[in-house]
Amino acid sequence: MRVHRAVIDAIVDHARREAPRECCGLLIGADGTILESRAARNLRRSEVAYLVAPEDHFAAIRAARASGLAVVGAYHSHPRSAAVPSATDIREATDPEFLYLIVSLRTIEPEIAAYRIADGAFAEVAFVEV
Repeated sequence: MRVHRAVIDAIVDHARREAPRECCGLLIGADGTILESRAARNLRRSEVAYLVAPEDHFAAIRAARASGLAVVGAYHSHPRSAAVPSATDIREATDPEFLYLIVSLRTIEPEIAAYRIADGAFAEVAFVEV
């Protein structure tokens, strides 16, 4: 998996702006490369959980399709915990093909990790910044 550096920067910036609440958004790309992130509203407005606003998700799908791309994943932040899926993240994951990117702000330098989640388990996905 490849992720554009500008995407990582935008996600970290979004996480910092929303802290101490979790931020969330969608990942847009094609052919194993994340080209864009699209911020979404967290309907839970929570420090420990997120729910992407459905209208934001649909807007991301329309924008991606208009560019010949697809929504291939979601991102969210963990303002005070590690960049590892929480029990809630695992329970609420609905698409085993989706990439779930988590940014942790618990240290000065943000920690970023990506996962696939299926059947109550998760596997880390290696990625490189391009």
